[in-house]
Amino acid sequence: MKPTVFWRLAEDIPKPLHMALTITSIALPLLLWWVVTATTNIDPKFLPSPAKVVEAFGRLWTTRELLKDTVASLWRVGVGFSLAASLSIPVGILMGSFPSIRALFEPLFGLMRYMPAPAFIPLLILYLGIGEEPKITLIFIGVFYFNTLMVMDTVKFVPKELIEATYMLGGNRWATLTQVILPHVLPGILDACRINLAAAWQLVIVSELIAASEGLGRRISVAGRFLKTDEIFVGLIVIGVIGLAFDLLFQYLLHVTCKWASHKQ
Repeated sequence: MKPTVFWRLAEDIPKPLHMALTITSIALPLLLWWVVTATTNIDPKFLPSPAKVVEAFGRLWTTRELLKDTVASLWRVGVGFSLAASLSIPVGILMGSFPSIRALFEPLFGLMRYMPAPAFIPLLILYLGIGEEPKITLIFIGVFYFNTLMVMDTVKFVPKELIEATYMLGGNRWATLTQVILPHVLPGILDACRINLAAAWQLVIVSELIAASEGLGRRISVAGRFLKTDEIFVGLIVIGVIGLAFDLLFQYLLHVTCKWASHKQ
């Protein structure tokens, strides 16, 4: 018996079904949230209603506090992630392409990968103070090593036959690296960056506990101290929406720059 469209393995589903499932994935949790808060006597300090969260959003937006916090967090994530990506991508490509470079750096990077980035906070405060530098550096540490190793793994599994065919056709080492390996692994690089951007947003919450005066992480922390659960929800939802927007941006970039890729996002 042929499976229905919903249960077919590794096959595209019709666009109307895809759109309906996408809307359901967002609408159903919101509906359940509204039903629970509307039909039970649960304390708003534990679970505020959607209306209370919208009200808190309007209040924070009117006072421009939410805007300042969002801009501050975006700036920290943007700088920290950009620095990490701009360095990890070329290092990862070199490690994946040249076994000698991989042997030199992989043990160190493998060691650093298992050290939780938040564990560096005391040292970052000691070395860099309590300004923006330790916050950005924490994000950099948390992204750089993971992104480098993920890019390395993507490059490492480029088919050897593809490289040998390039040499047979007269290509040199530089041409093979830039015109064959890099285009082949570009989808994997974008995927690695997309995944590790989520880690950067998790780390910005931790980084903003380091004497920050602005930021979504600080907003959530302060709201927690005063049991302002509605403001906690506002901060979490804003972070989620921003993260989803960046995720969709990476998928769009992948679609635009890698139309030849065999897999679809």
